[in-house]
Amino acid sequence: MGLLRGGRFQVGQGAGGKRACTRGLQRTVRARTGIPAAAAGGGPAQRDGGDSPVPRAHPSTRGLPRIPGVPSGALLEPLSRAEVRLCLGPWWDLLGGMAPPGSSTVFLLALTIIASAHALTPTHYLTRHDVERLKASLDRPFTSLESAFYSIVGLSSLGAQVPDVKQACTFINSNLDPSNVDSLFYAAQSSQALSGCEISISNETKDLLLAAVSEDSSVAQIYHAVAALSGFGLPLASQEVLGALTSRLSKEETVLATVQALQTASYLSQQADLRSIVEEIEDLVARLDELGGVYLQFEEGLETTALFVAATYKLMDHVGTEPSIKEDQVIQLMNAIFSKKNFESLSEAFSVASAAAALSQNRYHVPVVVVPEGSPSYTQEQAVLRLQVTNVLSQPLTQATVKLEHAKSVASRATVLQKTSFTLVGDVFELNFVNVKFSSGYYDFSVKVEGDNRYIANTVELRVKISTEVGITNVDLSTVDKDQSIAPKTTRVTYPAKAKGTFIADSHQNFALFFQLVDVNTGAELTPHQTFVRLHNQKTGQEVVFVAEPDSKNVYKFELDTSERKLEFDSASGTYTLYLIIGDATLKNPILWNVADVVIRFPEEDAPSTVLSKNLFTPKQEIQHLFREPEKRPPTVVSNTFTALILSPLLLLFALWIRIGANVSNFTFAPSTIIFHLGHAAMLGLMYVYWTQLNMFQTLKYLAILGSLTFLAGNRMLAQQAIKRTAH
Repeated sequence: MGLLRGGRFQVGQGAGGKRACTRGLQRTVRARTGIPAAAAGGGPAQRDGGDSPVPRAHPSTRGLPRIPGVPSGALLEPLSRAEVRLCLGPWWDLLGGMAPPGSSTVFLLALTIIASAHALTPTHYLTRHDVERLKASLDRPFTSLESAFYSIVGLSSLGAQVPDVKQACTFINSNLDPSNVDSLFYAAQSSQALSGCEISISNETKDLLLAAVSEDSSVAQIYHAVAALSGFGLPLASQEVLGALTSRLSKEETVLATVQALQTASYLSQQADLRSIVEEIEDLVARLDELGGVYLQFEEGLETTALFVAATYKLMDHVGTEPSIKEDQVIQLMNAIFSKKNFESLSEAFSVASAAAALSQNRYHVPVVVVPEGSPSYTQEQAVLRLQVTNVLSQPLTQATVKLEHAKSVASRATVLQKTSFTLVGDVFELNFVNVKFSSGYYDFSVKVEGDNRYIANTVELRVKISTEVGITNVDLSTVDKDQSIAPKTTRVTYPAKAKGTFIADSHQNFALFFQLVDVNTGAELTPHQTFVRLHNQKTGQEVVFVAEPDSKNVYKFELDTSERKLEFDSASGTYTLYLIIGDATLKNPILWNVADVVIRFPEEDAPSTVLSKNLFTPKQEIQHLFREPEKRPPTVVSNTFTALILSPLLLLFALWIRIGANVSNFTFAPSTIIFHLGHAAMLGLMYVYWTQLNMFQTLKYLAILGSLTFLAGNRMLAQQAIKRTAH
């Protein structure tokens, strides 16, 4: 069933259904106005047999979302109903009940659901520190021509060079193998990235590279040969390369081989018919795996995914058509590629650098990264929002225009500011909203980056906190007679002073506290999240905390009736210090105010015999665990008698040996015999030690060692006895 996950509508049944749905939708972008299939990012139109396609000239198509890369006036080629049913699954049946049979409304509504997507924002990109770390990963000593290629070309993608260009060029020339296509590829590409590095090529080498462009070579060999020819400035026949490449792709269907085919096509002539290669991009996109609606990558891993992004945009820039990749998919690919900050190999670092360069310098999709500078908390005096607007390499987009679409209160959803432009100050865009009277709280700022139609993910939502200072006004302390026979006595206190004298609360009169909280900057009334009244017994340290609640007029009131609150105080009379505690995440000045001393008197018959401290912040009494008392042991006489009975057979054995005589003629002093008897004696000794010192687990460990030695020695001893008996 379709799910809204990560801002995208997920449809289809399994990987196969999702892939078919993706390819079917991409086929809809082919326009009738002469746009070739390659330009729309799709292959030839296909329809599922048995289902008639939806009419292509339905008037309601004007209301459909515009698909990137297709002119707004173009009519869309239809999807069949079977394709849409495959995409939507159970949603098709649900929508089917909303329109009469044969109506195109269901189809159009379904297509709108599929095409509509909430733009994702980048969660991973290369910070300036990440870029420097990536450069450090690429700047390594050369160990081979391949490692030199990864370092030199990778650094060039990031706008850097190796420290010693002349030495690098010398290394390339000295390690070049003119008879090896791979070696020629690495040398050609590396020399192109180095200024003033020339490599001389013989006619035999040229013939070798041309011969490698054949159906018998692998896609990787064809790619290396074509890139080497291009790097050395040698001519090549684009149509012959296309023929060999297309034939070989039918045999090599791996993702990496297809990516290398895209890389190869970017070196061919723009007049060549590259549609068959461009259409492979659509197939590769369908093979991507989505993770949590945030990441998109090939199961082959990060390196292959990054090379795909670099190859796609290089080829599309070469061909001059927009790639068949949705903007959300570009952001998901970006999140997957830049989620890793440490690289296991040079080739992995090279692939990430290539993808970063492609995403920051292509003609169609440039992801925008918007990062607040400094703390996201602001005050009325310092209400300046600073944003760093960069590409994926953290390079500032100073030519951009940044606007605040609207700022809405999270609590009330009221719009307090809209359609305001940021000002560029250096490399940072600033929005000064000091003159706007924001009340304290959280606000959602919707920021849009414009100025280039290539920008994607250019609308971001930022959560901003506006902090303020709280003031306490109209603080009144009152004692109110319960019978109302005496007028209330009210004392006004000004923060942060403490009230003079003491206030009494007993069975005849109640104590009450009234106050209001206001914003010091705007004068508006505040209702912070934390407003407590704490009463602290000066003698016992007992503490009781109450929550102060505002009424309909935002006047806070706390009333103490001793008859109703005696349980909280355990009827403990005494002098209590009254504190007012005010706190909130949006307050710059949380308050702990000693307001007054209050004498609380409870009836004597309710007073406890012992008053215990109830300070909430003191260590609690340690809990002592009581084990079960051991059972009584039998008397010593019984134990000794039992022991004597156990040992009596041993005494009988010694007596019989003395009477009859012991046969020790067969005893030998062979090592096995000695070890066996010593092991047997040691096991008996172990039983005694177990009884006096060891536990079961320790005994079993030692017994396993002694038992193994005794068993082996005993087996050896008995075998020797048997041989000796047989010999006699």
